[in-house]
Amino acid sequence: MAGIQIERVTKRFGAVTAVADLSLEIRDREFVTLLGPSGCGKTTLLRLIAGFMAPDEGAIRVGSATLSTPAGVVPPERRGMGMVFQNYAVWPHKTVYQNVAFGLEVRRVNRAETQARVARVLELVNLAGLEERYPSELSGGQQQRVALARSLVVEPGILLLDEPLSNLDAKLRERMRWELKELQRRTGITFVYVTHDQSEAMALSDRIAVIHGGEMMQLGAPRMVYTQPANRIVADFMGLVNLVRGRVVRAGGDDSVVAVGDEHPIGAVLPPGAVSGQAVLVAIRPESLRLTSPASAAEALGTVPGKVADVTFLGNIIDCHVTLDDGTRVRVQVDAGQTLEVGQRVGVRFDSRSSSVFSS
Repeated sequence: MAGIQIERVTKRFGAVTAVADLSLEIRDREFVTLLGPSGCGKTTLLRLIAGFMAPDEGAIRVGSATLSTPAGVVPPERRGMGMVFQNYAVWPHKTVYQNVAFGLEVRRVNRAETQARVARVLELVNLAGLEERYPSELSGGQQQRVALARSLVVEPGILLLDEPLSNLDAKLRERMRWELKELQRRTGITFVYVTHDQSEAMALSDRIAVIHGGEMMQLGAPRMVYTQPANRIVADFMGLVNLVRGRVVRAGGDDSVVAVGDEHPIGAVLPPGAVSGQAVLVAIRPESLRLTSPASAAEALGTVPGKVADVTFLGNIIDCHVTLDDGTRVRVQVDAGQTLEVGQRVGVRFDSRSSSVFSS
């Protein structure tokens, strides 16, 4: 099946615009995640792709076929798509086999082929041997696999998943991430996945579409979205980030300088059009900051003096809060073997290659 083209789609609910003039192309066999906070429009967009509602403007196409416009919508059952919901939606009175076989029975697939396809998909999701169990006899992860198997058995070209792991505990959720990614690789099905969990999106996706206020803020590979956020909204949403106020001292390409932390200069890559004297925000991840001696802070470009305000041991890392001399607090994550004490004077080293600068 060809990829999905979402062309300038808008969806309104009364005075609220849930999806605003959004365009997105999802390639065949790709795993794309729609990522954003609650209420951002990501689930509405997924339901538009599924055909559960019509757009107010724009169009949705798969290959050369137009599936959704304001004038009409191809119904969900004729789209060649499967959908997995947050709450599993398995029938409690049916066995695993009966749950999975239901879609084939509705399509009047003969018994021999139904048995073969159910057996094949249960093997694929690691549920072989559990055919006669009821949902009440299964764990949460197994019930989620039943929901996956039920969608896969009808052999969809596209699988839509609406926060399918949110009801699982942390360890099971992590294991199911791996299983979902392996499943997508083995089947070659196009996955469109909705979540608010940044780590989940980065672990699973070929590309991430960050949605905010019904608009797409950025589309790209997980590493790019994390390390090169397009704007402050993306930087702030994608994991932990320090947002430090500064002022442009020199705007000169690779030689640009921003003053932060009581006018200490650091190297910076400035946004287009930035000029000297402009107020900016420097965004940098806690793991991209380095702690140095106080002496080097007074001498080195990019190092700002401060005092350790809090130290938390997290096993593999130390999570440290440092108050810069101007009162700005930044979060720094360092190796667990480093010894730090509250009140200790340090230098905080900013790396221009690992930071982003946005207009304030």
